[in-house]
Amino acid sequence: MEQKVDFPKLIFEKEGVYLHTNPKRNTQDANIPGSIRIVDRDGGAALEWSPLEEDAGPGAHAVFYATEKYREGREKDDAFDPGYEPDWAVISSTVRTDRECLPVKTTPGEWSFSLPVSQLYSLRRSRFTMGRNFLVLTSRGGQPLPALHFHRGGTRELLRALQRYIVLSPSPLDGRVFLAYPLDSDALSRSFDELQLFDDDGGSSDLVSRFIQDPYTTTFGGFSKVTNFFRGALRPPSSSGRSRTWAPDVHSSADDDDEPRFELIDRGAALGPRPEVTRGKPMGQWEELLDADGCVQNPERIRERVFQGGVAPDLRKDVWPFLLGFYPWDSTAKQRKDILRVKTDEYFRMKAQWTSVSEEQEARNSVLRGYRSLVERDVNRTDRHTAFFSGNNNPALTLLHDVLMTYCMYNFDLGYVQGMSDLLAPILSVTQNEVESFWCLVGFVELVRDNFEESQEAMKRQLLQLSALLKTLDPELCDYLDSRDSGHLCFCFRWLLIWFKREFSFEDVLTLWEVLWTRLPCENFHLLVACSILESQRGELIGSEHDVNGILKHVNELTMRLDLQAVLCGAEAIYLQLLTCKELPAKVLEVLGLSVPSSSEEESPEEEAQHQL
Repeated sequence: MEQKVDFPKLIFEKEGVYLHTNPKRNTQDANIPGSIRIVDRDGGAALEWSPLEEDAGPGAHAVFYATEKYREGREKDDAFDPGYEPDWAVISSTVRTDRECLPVKTTPGEWSFSLPVSQLYSLRRSRFTMGRNFLVLTSRGGQPLPALHFHRGGTRELLRALQRYIVLSPSPLDGRVFLAYPLDSDALSRSFDELQLFDDDGGSSDLVSRFIQDPYTTTFGGFSKVTNFFRGALRPPSSSGRSRTWAPDVHSSADDDDEPRFELIDRGAALGPRPEVTRGKPMGQWEELLDADGCVQNPERIRERVFQGGVAPDLRKDVWPFLLGFYPWDSTAKQRKDILRVKTDEYFRMKAQWTSVSEEQEARNSVLRGYRSLVERDVNRTDRHTAFFSGNNNPALTLLHDVLMTYCMYNFDLGYVQGMSDLLAPILSVTQNEVESFWCLVGFVELVRDNFEESQEAMKRQLLQLSALLKTLDPELCDYLDSRDSGHLCFCFRWLLIWFKREFSFEDVLTLWEVLWTRLPCENFHLLVACSILESQRGELIGSEHDVNGILKHVNELTMRLDLQAVLCGAEAIYLQLLTCKELPAKVLEVLGLSVPSSSEEESPEEEAQHQL
């Protein structure tokens, strides 16, 4: 019996769609003309783009489908950056990519991709030069595809055609972004969007925060979906017998499947009693701590005092440059004057690099235009509720803008990432000095630089470390969160990303940050702060009827309601309690800085990347 062949059905097609393969170039070879189409095969639709073929006749598309000229399953040979505002919302579960969802290069100058519509994660529609629209697609694997430029229109028609297979819902954080949901999507998939976890702007549709667009925006907008990494954490293997706790195994083989492996965490470690901790008073002396040459006499003691009580507001301008590495602790007053003079010259040389660019030059520099656009947008929305940045025509906003633009000249590799204004604003409000605030920002960014990685490996690692800590400290709370599909702790993402900037008042953030800048009692003290917050809420959580959405909502409503001093006391008490335990899991010891892998156990950066999740 002859087997019936089902040819793909062409649902939608639009020519004049250019694939922009290199965001830093606008040349002919970087803009490849082609066609976008939706193809239905056996009930499964795919979104495809292919370049125009010079010798293609009227029936070329039919031949294309019938001969299965598809490039699915090919290895990608380049990592793409869509340019403009990169779509970094997805935290993928592996450093490997989903090959079916990537553009592939077959011969020089020829690119194509086939993305199953079910694997579409987000779609951003915006306007580029000459009024032309472009789309940036991102797969559920977390990989943005090159930007698609629609020279002849058609984006709206494409969206309508896609809605035959998926639900396209505008992000509440950015109307240009459409989130793709299966037609039978569950509430969990929507919860991060609809709760607007990071909205502190009265629900405005014009928020700075757009985590779906950039995870480092000023207010760091809400999660858009539970990604592969979190979904893997939500599905622990079934077990029977004694109670067990499971955690993602970061050392799983790169040849395994994409879901996190799980390992058994031994709960045999018996923690001793948690000590009582009290906070000290803010450090209120400074000149008395300097010798005749102006050199700090006991830097370690000063760091301890800052950790125990923070710094009095009128001394922050003197102390913060030391905490953030602008001034060496062993420098004399004369040396600091020399440092300030040299750094001032260096700052204004870098500032001149962008202030001297003419409009004509900037018109040919898309990178600088992009930075300026992001900076200007963020500056106008950063901490405007505070006295220092409130009001129109505020000169502090000009300083904020200039420092951020100059940072782009200082760090070409990182450039400006949305959200740096959130880090700079408190520093500028304290120093009230353009040069000093710039170099303090440099020091702060160095401390949290890993949070700005595009791969987000550092954020994944911190969530796993937080999970290991909490499982050791409070197994019952972990069991509760697991039972509510929240054991992934993804609701803590914002806390770790910007060091609790949105959880406390502006003044409390100043105290918290200076405590964390001491790097005492360990470099991961911010994770203990997160544990302290979680344990403070255990009574509100355990026994409640909260589902995953309810937990997210509860955590979101903690903003400005937390007692910073109580949280810091709890975090320090946790550290002291763990310090006395002799049977801590290896992962917890590493978080606390109490163990260092032997040379035989150390991995190369490539191996470590492969083993992360």
